[in-house]
Parts: sequence; C-alpha cells; structure tokens
Amino acid sequence: MLKKTGFFLLLVFLLSFFSYKSLLRPGYFPMHDDIQVIRVFEMDKCFRDGQLPCRFVPDMGYGYGYPQFIYYSPLPYYVMEIFHLLGFQFIDSVKIGFILSFIFSGFSMFLLGKSLWGNLGGLVSALFYVYAPYRASDVYSRGAVGEFWALVFLPLVFWAIFEFVKKEKFKYIAFLALSYAGLLLTHNLTSLAFTPVAVLWGIFLCFYFRKERLLVKLFLGGLWGIGFASFFVLPLIFERRFVHLETMTYGYFNYLAHFVSLKQLFFSPFWGYGSSELGPYDDLSFAIGTFHWLFAFLAIIVAFFLRKKDEFSFLVAVFLGLVFFFSAFMTHQRSVFIWNSLPFLSYFQFPWRFLVLVIFSASTLAGLIVNKVKTPKISFLITFLMVFGVIILNAFYFRPNEWYDISDKEKLSGVLWEKQLTASIFDYLPIFAKAPPSKKAPDLPEVIFGKGEIKEFHKGTNWQKGKILVKEGETMVRLPLFYFPNFKVWVDGEETAISYNNDLGLITFNLPQGEHQFLAKLENTPVRNLADIFTLLSILSFGGWIAYEKFYSKN
Repeated sequence: MLKKTGFFLLLVFLLSFFSYKSLLRPGYFPMHDDIQVIRVFEMDKCFRDGQLPCRFVPDMGYGYGYPQFIYYSPLPYYVMEIFHLLGFQFIDSVKIGFILSFIFSGFSMFLLGKSLWGNLGGLVSALFYVYAPYRASDVYSRGAVGEFWALVFLPLVFWAIFEFVKKEKFKYIAFLALSYAGLLLTHNLTSLAFTPVAVLWGIFLCFYFRKERLLVKLFLGGLWGIGFASFFVLPLIFERRFVHLETMTYGYFNYLAHFVSLKQLFFSPFWGYGSSELGPYDDLSFAIGTFHWLFAFLAIIVAFFLRKKDEFSFLVAVFLGLVFFFSAFMTHQRSVFIWNSLPFLSYFQFPWRFLVLVIFSASTLAGLIVNKVKTPKISFLITFLMVFGVIILNAFYFRPNEWYDISDKEKLSGVLWEKQLTASIFDYLPIFAKAPPSKKAPDLPEVIFGKGEIKEFHKGTNWQKGKILVKEGETMVRLPLFYFPNFKVWVDGEETAISYNNDLGLITFNLPQGEHQFLAKLENTPVRNLADIFTLLSILSFGGWIAYEKFYSKN
C-alpha cells in the first residue's frame, strides 16, 4: 500500500511540472505584489542578526524600519530563507517557494482525495487543485505568496480531521495542530475564511459517525495549532491598534468595487495580467475553470443518484457542494448584504478571494466521479481523460506575461530597490506616523537642535547604535527609525527618556555635552513574550509526544 501511495505521489509530482516549468530559468518576472524578494531579503537580515522570530525589519517603510512580520504571515518567507541560506539567490528562493507550493499542495490534496475517494480519486483531485486557473493568477499575475501557500494546508486540515474521526489516533490530532498552525502562519484572510468550514467539517463527521465526544479533542487540536502559531497570532490580534489599517479598506481596496459576474466565474475565456476593476471589465481572470465547475456539478449529481448505496459520499458531496456554491456566491454582487452585515469582511478587500474555497471544494469533489466507477478499466480511462483534460485546458495559463533577465544585484539596487522600499508603505505603518515618509530615510541620525557630531552609526534589524559627540549644551537627536511599542534607548548604558511626537513618529532623545554611546532596540512587549512562551510550550509538548510514542512503541 505504501509503495502504491508513493507511486501516485510521484505521478502528482511529475504531472505538476507544467504548472511551474516556466519558473525554471534564470531571471525573474513582474507581479502585482512585487515585494516578495525584499521580504525574503529582510528575513535573511533577521536570521543573520539573531532576531528570531523575525518581527521588525530595517529597510521597508522607506528605510525607517517596519513591523512587517508582526502583521504579515511569515511562514513562506522562513521557507524561502532556508533556500537562500543553502546558496540560492533571493529571486530564485522566491521562485522555489512558488514551485514548492504547487508540489506540496498537490501532495496534500492527494492525501485528502485518497482518504475520501481512493488513489485514483486522489490523483484527480490533486491535479485539479494544482491546475485551477485561479492558482495561475495567484502566482503569475498577483504574486500572492501567502494566499498561494495557504492552499497547501487546506486539504491537510480536512484530511487530519477526517482521519482522526475515523481512526481516533492521537497522531492525527498532532497533524491537525501542525496543519492549522501552518495555515495561520501563512495567510490571515484564508485562515479566517476557512476556519468556519473546517469547524463544520469536524461537526459533520463527528455526528455522522456518532462520535460527538471527539468534538472536544478536535477543539483542543485546533487550540494546539493556535499555540504553535501564537508567536504570530497573539501580537497580530492584540497589537493591531498600533498600526494604520484604515487604508486597507478605502478607495481601490473597498470590496464594493471588486465583485465578479457569473460570466466571469463560469463562462469567460478571458485571460489577463492586469488589475481588478469596478464592474465586469477586469484585466484579470476570475474563472473557476470549465472542468472544475463541470465535474463538481457532475460529482454532486452522481452522488445524489447513488445516495442509497453510499450515503457518506453523498453527504460529503452535499457538504462540499454547499461550500462551493456559498463561496462562489460570496464573490458575486448578490452577496453584498452579507458583506455589509459583517464589518470584518471589509479586510478581505476583494470578494474574489473566496475563489480559494471554490477551487478547494471543486477539486475535492472531482475525485468522487472516479471513485464511483466500479469497472477498473473504465475508472483508469476516466482518470486519464480528466487529468489529461485539466492539464491541456489550463496549463497555458501557468506562465508569466513577461520575463526579465536580472539577478539579485539588479533587483536589490537602483529603481527596483526603491520601488520595493515604498510598495504598500501604508499597510501596517506604525500609528505614530501621521503619514508615510515622502523620501528615503537619511543614512545617519539627525541633530534637531544643539551642536552634535555623529562619530559612529550602525544599523541592525531591530536596533540602531552609535557614538555622538555633543560639543556644547543639550542636543536633541532624531533616529531614522519609526517608533513602535517597546522601543527603548540606552545612553552610556542607562535607559533614557524618548519622544516620538513628530509627523513621522521617529524616535528622538536628548544628550548632554560630551561624547556618548547610544543603543536603540525593540524589546518584547508582555504580549510578545507570552506569545513566544505559548509557542515554545506547544513545541515542547509536541516533542514530548513524539518521545512518548517512540518509547511506547518499543514497549
């Protein structure tokens, strides 16, 4: 059985090739969210500076520093940083990150599909998942690293819940915790949209198998996952008031401008690399995929007619069908009353983000069709036709519109560097800055009044230090550094009072006459300390469980 599973995983790996083959060449490509390289670059600085977990980065925010990874899900960047540490360029590490997500999401969907529909059904579901058109938009148009990586974890969460309810083995609770933590650390909005679906999936399974008592254990597994991810989740929740969030829902980012039509979802052949616009004239495709919706509908119909022979498959098809139709509905203008009623939905910005759940449910449903064919030869034939068809129909989308023959040197210098420093600069800008800076941060601290000379200056990820000579009287110094809660300054080893009462919310402090050494550093708040402790305890408990399992299995 293991060898057979390995064979099908190999097939998923090989047949996924056409989704990422255009990335297997030197250079880089343009994308909407074209700050992935600098994010990995900043993560690398954190690693080398010993700031783990990485929270505050030095170059973004136009060089004034930024609480990037307190609010922006960090897991994909940790993964890509590993490849940079292995010797790959930053641009290649980003491309490897995209490639791995294609492959791993195919593997994870195979696990779910196999558990529900068998090996052939798992193969169909996996490749439908890999070749969903929206995934091509995510990578080759939008460059949406977080949302794209989140697709790895959706099937794993469903699979872990299903296997635990069936077999009641604790290892699946551990898999659930790890998978849910991975989702939380990968994309905030997908986590928010998917969590209710996962909860309902667990409730459905527990009641169907008459194991309602397992609901508590599933809940604890989810809490364990939150524990793993708490170093990120808790500061995100409890320190959100320290950054500007208002611009994330205004103007272009207002959800009212980004609903899609039924034609765009089901029938439009259009493919573009532009932007989402008001009305049905977007220069970006939001197609579910003809094979995806067609076979999802067919799977529901087949399950309905066979409901007396296989009640479970029918109920699973109904569940996934409801997820499909509700998620598709959420992308359409008719759902505006829901969006208006739930204020937190405004942070989704684009209703078509719910296509993530549409392609997840459609791909899972597709495998059911193969499972219901009892003649092996016909089952193999249908599998071949579905897999071949979805690849042929959609592989053309999986390529960038343009390609640049550049290296890290070009990407991280000149105009391209400047663009990355200022991209999305108002997202998560510290609340102490009234507006984003209009020009790049100065290379040295500034003397606001008095007479002082900067003798030395060094800058790390979440710290700045140097030596200043004050020639006479008292001098005020302003650092090229945004204030963020629990930044502290020490002068000659003693903590000193600071101020940030200026338009950019930059750290300032006073120095008396003489030569002084100073250090400014971001310290953890109680929330961050508690979050780190919860994560550490979760990791230790996981290690303890593994040690117990090994000891128990030997005895």
